[in-house]
Amino acid sequence: MAKKIPQINASSMADISFLLLIFFLVTTSMDVNQGLARRLPAPIPPDQKIEDKDINKRNLLVVKINSANQLMVQGQLMDVKQLREKAKEFIKNEQNNDHLPKLVEEDFGAPIGTIMYTKDHVISVQNDVDTQYQAYLDVQNELVAAYNELREECAQKYFHKAFAELDEDQQKQVQKVYPLADKHILKSFRYIFQSFHHLRF
Repeated sequence: MAKKIPQINASSMADISFLLLIFFLVTTSMDVNQGLARRLPAPIPPDQKIEDKDINKRNLLVVKINSANQLMVQGQLMDVKQLREKAKEFIKNEQNNDHLPKLVEEDFGAPIGTIMYTKDHVISVQNDVDTQYQAYLDVQNELVAAYNELREECAQKYFHKAFAELDEDQQKQVQKVYPLADKHILKSFRYIFQSFHHLRF
């Protein structure tokens, strides 16, 4: 008579497998992406009133990104690779162009001294609710790069060294000439981020 082979209790095996799964989930450490520091601005609620600011039209550079991730600057379609030079031209206004930000005179201390600069320039980035994050990030990166390059030029011109090599006080002098967007600049409306529903052009 053939000897019976004992059967394995499948339900017990399932319980053991489940307990092992729980054990490894609890004890195993996993790398978690923390996310990027920059985030797409939240849409403005339709019932929220936007405070009007007395911004001269010539001091405003409007950068729009639609739902198809197309870029328009001052009403003209533009490749994102062209944005950096466009922003630098706008921020500097070396030729005192009437269509670019108004130049004002200010003393920044030695060795920069008294120079003309666009104190009240504003860059407004407007995106559609369906704008892809990467498109927004590409635009923001180009604008940040424009400020960084201008600071580098200023450091080389007045201090004859790279911006990174300047001491803290010297860097602050250069930053006053070309203030980059941060919480303080947002409050003074140097660099405004806005979000619009279904931006079309």
